[in-house]
Amino acid sequence: MGGHAAGEVASEMAVEMVSHQLADLNELQSGDSHKRVATALRAANRAVFERTRTERDKLGMGSTVSALLLSETRYLVGHVGDSRIYLVRDGQMRQLTKDHSLVQEQVDAGLLTPEQARRHPQSNVITRCIGMADDIDPDVFDGEARVGDSFLLASDGLTGMVDDRRIQQLLLSRAKPERIVDALIQEANVNGGNDNITAVVVRVLGAQANGTDRDITPIPPPPASAHG
Repeated sequence: MGGHAAGEVASEMAVEMVSHQLADLNELQSGDSHKRVATALRAANRAVFERTRTERDKLGMGSTVSALLLSETRYLVGHVGDSRIYLVRDGQMRQLTKDHSLVQEQVDAGLLTPEQARRHPQSNVITRCIGMADDIDPDVFDGEARVGDSFLLASDGLTGMVDDRRIQQLLLSRAKPERIVDALIQEANVNGGNDNITAVVVRVLGAQANGTDRDITPIPPPPASAHG
């Protein structure tokens, strides 16, 4: 976010630093796993913030980060900004992360409904991100991972353009994750596509499922209104 290509620089820096620092974090139930994720996000924040101070053309750049780590039985999330992580389990979808945004604060205060927030003119104003200040307070939490779970990591360029019900419908299909991602991005573009769109779908499979690489059901067709 911010200043033409500078936002891409910030996001690339964040991805490189966080993935490098967490590359060997495999035991998600260890006592320091939460601390390591928070430390990695803070380090990325400091690096981006310092660059905005030393390079004039990078002033105002920043990035959201939503990181998902998986072990055999646990997931661990590190989050700052308004990108989102959803979990689909037993036919139900829930948003794991909470947006660090102006409209989310108004929803929490009872001043806006979630639907009003979605269409609010300030829906893209975020209150926390990588590079905004010299320090950040990231959200870090964990939970149980089960066979059959599906996770979606997505920027607001997707979630602001595609309705949650449609996202859930696609994630519940048994199509390959890459086909679901293609369908989500295509629909976001059809519906306006006025922001960068990032999406990753992760499906938790049992060991016996290794090697299955085929669609079990086709992608559900979009609702008629998506074409209008």
